[in-house]
Amino acid sequence: MTVPVVGIDGTQKGTISLPASIFSVTASEQLIAQSVRVYQANQRQGGAKVKTRGDVAGSRRKIWRQKGTGRARHGDRYAPIFVGGGIAHGPVPRDFSLSMSKKMRRKALSAVLTKLYNQGNIVVVDGLEKLTGKTADTVTMLKALSCDMKRSALTRRVCIATPAKVDVVYRSGRNVSNLTVREAQRLTTYELLLQSKLVLAKDAIAVLEALLTS
Repeated sequence: MTVPVVGIDGTQKGTISLPASIFSVTASEQLIAQSVRVYQANQRQGGAKVKTRGDVAGSRRKIWRQKGTGRARHGDRYAPIFVGGGIAHGPVPRDFSLSMSKKMRRKALSAVLTKLYNQGNIVVVDGLEKLTGKTADTVTMLKALSCDMKRSALTRRVCIATPAKVDVVYRSGRNVSNLTVREAQRLTTYELLLQSKLVLAKDAIAVLEALLTS
């Protein structure tokens, strides 16, 4: 599984062998879907809360006597039926988080990386640290790497994976539409499924191998 290594100008600098333990993995669609569901559920805060009639501050005096007025019987004016009253059956804080075993999570991520590799959508780059931090530099690099970044094409997304946080890469890429810059150890199945191309720093391959096979 040998792929070319290119510089930020698009010229080939050599080749590198990708580990089969990461880029030759198959997994069921159900496992990948479960990984996405767990990720999305764990992003939810679950802090939505409304006030019930018992939470609304105010007097608990009975608004009128029980009988003889011809009107419906009521207690205080903070029942849900009144304007300014509490909310009936509203949301309360809850924990939406789900769990998934490390083995399943790693297999799902490796399967998505394999899919990108089989489709020819992985580009291994050397020298990302040579970027100056300007947006124009990243745009020029993406064009040299044949990454189509048309603003109108929402399906054309590119992810740059670095071995660690490289400030110049983050600064130069944060204003480019449909571009995501991530540390290799922070890649997720959900995020990779959204990408049409993965620009992988040469040194990030070892990070992924240590993360997914250790």
